Amino acid sequence: VVDLCLPDGTLNPAARGHSRRPLHRPNLRGWGRTKRWEYWGLCTPTHVIGLTVSNLDYLALHECFVLDRASGVERSQPMIAPLGLGTTLPDTLPPLWASAHVPGVSLDFVEDSAGTQLSARAGGVEVEAYVERLGDALGVVVPWSTQQFQYTVKAPACPVSGVLRIDGVTHDIPAGASWAVLDRGRGIWPHHITWNWAAGSGVVGGKRIGLQLGAKWTEGTGATENALFVDGVMSYLPDEVAWRYDTRAWDRPWSMQGERLDVTLTPFHVRHAGMNLGLLGSEVHQAFGTWRGWMSDSAGVRHSVDGLVGWAEQAENKW
Repeated sequence: VVDLCLPDGTLNPAARGHSRRPLHRPNLRGWGRTKRWEYWGLCTPTHVIGLTVSNLDYLALHECFVLDRASGVERSQPMIAPLGLGTTLPDTLPPLWASAHVPGVSLDFVEDSAGTQLSARAGGVEVEAYVERLGDALGVVVPWSTQQFQYTVKAPACPVSGVLRIDGVTHDIPAGASWAVLDRGRGIWPHHITWNWAAGSGVVGGKRIGLQLGAKWTEGTGATENALFVDGVMSYLPDEVAWRYDTRAWDRPWSMQGERLDVTLTPFHVRHAGMNLGLLGSEVHQAFGTWRGWMSDSAGVRHSVDGLVGWAEQAENKW
């Protein structure tokens, strides 16, 4: 276990690098540039669900997003809370409890020794699901400088089961056919940044496969958030990956190539979300789809990703 920060709030040199489980204690200091969040993305045979608890110091931004895969209908319930009121995002080692309770939205992510219970209520949508923790998670520190840095934990292909209710109608989140992806963030960020993130989950050839890729925001830092997970065992990819996608047609295939991968996401739905509050703003294009191609593990063995379900996105933030 290592502290993310030195006593003066700058990056601890010993915190640089990556791990297979959360070993960083994110002891952030200061106010105004620190960002904390917990995000869970769920893919079921019928729906995609996104649950966000985040605190940007001067405001908290939470969301419950649901996509009906058959109809393409989106439901989104974002909520802004000034000064992070009603938000709990601890800077502690797991297990932790993250929550947001503001008018119109209630979110609770409660970890135990075996997984995480997800509970959400927002605008006619209810989620009760349990995510199993089976195997590794990628923990990595991305250092832009000693004053600005991010600690992220990514875990794709986590088995999840439970129920989703929409306006009183119950939809199963069936075990064995539903997958959850964790994105945990704690850091001190520059004001303006763009990132790419991609995730995929599923079973291919009898193996539980997780795909995790990122780009743009890690360039020049010596760190990546690229990894392959096979039956819960992570293989870290230390090299940057080339992303190719059409910003004039987000629904066209997204492809990523590198020495240890050649993968393509074919979208079945594209989400565009954004806000503009002057000095604050965001714009996200998130393509949900199906993966094909291959990635190689640390031993050089290629693994197919054909049929994994997930997403690829470009996000630009002024925050």
